[in-house]
Amino acid sequence: MANLRDIRRRIKSVKSTAQITKAMQLVAASKMKKAQDQATSGRAYADLLNKILVNLKEKTEDISHPLLEEKTEGKDLFLLVATDKGLCGGLNTNLFKKLEAASTKDAGFIAIGRKGAAYISKTGRDLVADFPVSDPAKFADIKPIAKFITEQYLEGGYKRVFVVFTNFVNTISQIPHAEQLLPLSPFTLGEIRGYEGVGGDDEVKEVSAEDSKVGYLFEPSAEEVLETVLPQFINNSIYQMVLEAHASEHSARMVAMKGATDNANGMVKDLTLEYNKVRQAAITNELLEITTAMKALE
Repeated sequence: MANLRDIRRRIKSVKSTAQITKAMQLVAASKMKKAQDQATSGRAYADLLNKILVNLKEKTEDISHPLLEEKTEGKDLFLLVATDKGLCGGLNTNLFKKLEAASTKDAGFIAIGRKGAAYISKTGRDLVADFPVSDPAKFADIKPIAKFITEQYLEGGYKRVFVVFTNFVNTISQIPHAEQLLPLSPFTLGEIRGYEGVGGDDEVKEVSAEDSKVGYLFEPSAEEVLETVLPQFINNSIYQMVLEAHASEHSARMVAMKGATDNANGMVKDLTLEYNKVRQAAITNELLEITTAMKALE
């Protein structure tokens, strides 16, 4: 049985850890609220942009665009949106498992977040590029990433581009997703992804062409508007996925730190109980020794 000094040292150590995790929990909770608001506020725009693209696709069926054409040759390119820091539970682990299931070893990989870049390098995959993104994310940070991905798709010999990110559902639920970004197909253009629904519904719903026909007038022409809107759609899609990933990260970290704080407080209670038992046993032994000594003197 441990002595009183060891138990006191352990109680002090666990209390210090609980103070740290409590502070990290409060910081994560503050960032979580901002990240959640930023993610949910962008969903309506992403939904509307999808509907506009459905309408554009209907009006430009005979128009050929390199971002809409299916390729038969080449490798896949994956954009992995991970975190810069740890201590967020199993968020990155689940995300990496999703990447493992969706990708092959010979694919190309682009990383956002230091944890993602480290994982790709550690597993011997082809890390094409690594981009830092500030927190909170800014749209200006995403533009060079979207431009690089588009250039790689058009000139780098890749046939498809996927984005692997964590979809924010609510504070205690974050689901990893792998979404095809390029080529943009008619189904993809008419699809409302889970992250675009305010309720965070994981069910995928398709926007019909009839729902999307709301009487748009395109000037100077639908073709030229398509040429402008498609890059904007790619920029916004990546930006929204990054926002969802950041909201998921701070939510997972807040929950993880709360769990760590609760566990630390539970350990302090158990150690305090053990400390009192050992102290009581020591006092009892001292009383027995005193009583024995007094009887020996009689």
